[in-house]
Amino acid sequence: MIFYPLVISAVAVLVTLVYASYLDIRDRRVPFKTWYPMLVVGISAAMVLFYQQTGNFSLIVGYLALIASFFFADYIDNRDPEVPFNFLYLAVVLALPLISWFILPFVTGTKAIETQLIPWYVLFAGLISYISYREYKKKPVRKLKTKQVKKEAEANVEDVLSRWYFVLIVIILAIASFYMIGGGNWGVTGLYIAMAAIFCGVFYVFGQMRLFGGADAWALIFIAFCLPTFPLTPLLNTPPLGFLSFSVLINALILNLVAPIGIFLINVAKGNRAPLQYMFFGFPVKGEKIQESWGFVMEDFTEKNGNVERKFIGFWDSLRRMRSDEGRIYTKDLREHPEEYEKELGTYKKAGTVWISYAVPFIVPITAGLVTAIFFGDFLLAITSVIAGVL
Repeated sequence: MIFYPLVISAVAVLVTLVYASYLDIRDRRVPFKTWYPMLVVGISAAMVLFYQQTGNFSLIVGYLALIASFFFADYIDNRDPEVPFNFLYLAVVLALPLISWFILPFVTGTKAIETQLIPWYVLFAGLISYISYREYKKKPVRKLKTKQVKKEAEANVEDVLSRWYFVLIVIILAIASFYMIGGGNWGVTGLYIAMAAIFCGVFYVFGQMRLFGGADAWALIFIAFCLPTFPLTPLLNTPPLGFLSFSVLINALILNLVAPIGIFLINVAKGNRAPLQYMFFGFPVKGEKIQESWGFVMEDFTEKNGNVERKFIGFWDSLRRMRSDEGRIYTKDLREHPEEYEKELGTYKKAGTVWISYAVPFIVPITAGLVTAIFFGDFLLAITSVIAGVL
């Protein structure tokens, strides 16, 4: 089976991912506007597909409500406090669920209105409105230097809510989707919206927690928006739920295992020595040339009596530093803000060599994962099927 609107979307997504991979490799940054062409084509194609399959405008508007919520969250997270708050964005985000969950089912009269959704919509509107009000009242803040800790305010309920409100928004959208599916307003096709809400919500949170690169998280989120299912039947058959983005992620993770193996073999061939786990994920560079490399420093250094002592950063400590954005030194920062790292750069030169992580952006295996998922299918499903057949 071939869904022609999604074939067009897949081409747009693939071209965009290839270009985004190039930017991420070259600059370690993918401007948000890079995704716009792909989104225009992909969202339009997905809407055409939903209309062809169901003719259900409530489902289509619900799909747009999910997308609008993510764009609104990005707007809130990156808005310049010196620019007036755009209340039109707020109006659109509040209106779309209202139209999808209540107005269209009432107008069409095909199914009963899900009155259980009323308190969920009130909670949704209340959260969005409260966060918008706080954003509207926000005053410009001074920019912090790269090495300064970004925790100047003590944590309180309002700060936590401002940062993590979107988790509640995603939960509400997912619950509403299941209500609309169960009540017959959306039908089985609505599962694509429910799964997208959960999947995209997880990766948005991962991006906020710095457990995932921003470009990588948005790439997976936008794939879910533009390609809600497989555009054609892959060689290994379509997975049971048919949710393409999950297969893209699984394939990307499996393909990404090749890189650590290759790095390990290169380190062995060159005679580089480090604790075993670090041999798979990093390599040494010359201290005086560390600014020319890409990655983050995998060692801590201290100077005592003119001697440089070093130790590798543990996994959990590295994870903590990544989440807190404190204590982790990126070669990009060394290159762009050398004046803030004069002491560290001097120590690296004295140390001779410094172990850094390899720096292949995950968006590259995501791109490969998309191609393999579309044409071959879900690698994990294929592996488990083979194992099950053997057993």
